[in-house]
Amino acid sequence: MQVHQRIWHYLQQHRIASIAIGHIAVIGILGLLVLGNGLGMNIFGAFAQSACSSGDQTYVVVSGDTLGGIAARYGTTWQKLASYNHIPNPNLIYINQKVCIPGAHSGGSGGSGGSNAPKGLGNYFPYGQCTWYANQRYYQLHGIYVPWTTQSDAWQWTQRAYQFGWHVSSSPSAGAIVDLQPWVQGAYSLGHVAVVERILQNGDVIASNMNWGIYYWEVTYVEFSPGPGVTFITY
Repeated sequence: MQVHQRIWHYLQQHRIASIAIGHIAVIGILGLLVLGNGLGMNIFGAFAQSACSSGDQTYVVVSGDTLGGIAARYGTTWQKLASYNHIPNPNLIYINQKVCIPGAHSGGSGGSGGSNAPKGLGNYFPYGQCTWYANQRYYQLHGIYVPWTTQSDAWQWTQRAYQFGWHVSSSPSAGAIVDLQPWVQGAYSLGHVAVVERILQNGDVIASNMNWGIYYWEVTYVEFSPGPGVTFITY
């Protein structure tokens, strides 16, 4: 009986010690989380950070980035980036975190562009649509058709340009294709594409369009402003 009591007291003492240690550990973890939030960091992500593989593009997260936005920039999906980078929660990326882009074009603000990027063989978009006109006008100016023919509603042109290695920029240039995302500056649910004819002194552009206004088959000239949801595509 005395032996049983000694064993019971031993277990009780060690159980209390374990609970105390557990509480200390929890407090320590909470302290790290608070410190990390105060410094704008993800503590656990920092410990888990590893170098990208050879041939990958390394993207450094800046304020306002989302994993979905980074994925769109490089023509992939946030699910693939999360899996490839072992990111358990795509909503918890942090400033200065390095995101590895597998097999991405070199980059910064856009695709690689240049003579190695593919060119289209013709204009396969429906006549009168903004996509038909933008493709045709770009060909008139540069002798090049866009190569994407599927998954190519106007709002998708920026992502397709990244995928095909064309150059995408937030800054306008004469002769570039301007791509508006849905509901941006008058575009409807499928977005809108047009071609920059000239750049104004205030930084806005005058672009030629089809399917803008009540007479969809007529070419119109509209002023657009660079900004959120607006990109400029060139070969």
